[in-house]
Amino acid sequence: MAAELPAQLRNQLQLFQQLQQQAQVIISQRAQLESQVKELERTLEELVKVADDAPIYKSAGSLLVRVKDKAAVKAEVEEQKETSEVRLASMKRQEEKLRERLTSLQKEIEAALAVQQGRGGRGPA
Repeated sequence: MAAELPAQLRNQLQLFQQLQQQAQVIISQRAQLESQVKELERTLEELVKVADDAPIYKSAGSLLVRVKDKAAVKAEVEEQKETSEVRLASMKRQEEKLRERLTSLQKEIEAALAVQQGRGGRGPA
């Protein structure tokens, strides 16, 4: 059937598949960012519970390094969380626009297929 389809319709189908793949990548990245934000929130919650003079360690590559300034660590984690939240909001907007484009393109393809079937879909009875 693909050989019977006009070039424009084949191009639309190919674009639709590419957009679906992009959507899957964005959904995966969004899930990773959401997980990262939740982890940073848990880290901040734990930092609040820890006494000011308690030893705090921070990951530096494959090492854990003791940090003396709890406030600096908290500020760093808050900044990471804020950055991740901004990226997450941007990713959600990008995902929404991509979904809208997919819906629109799907309707165009369905309409073109209906026209195509109306023309050449009739065989001998």
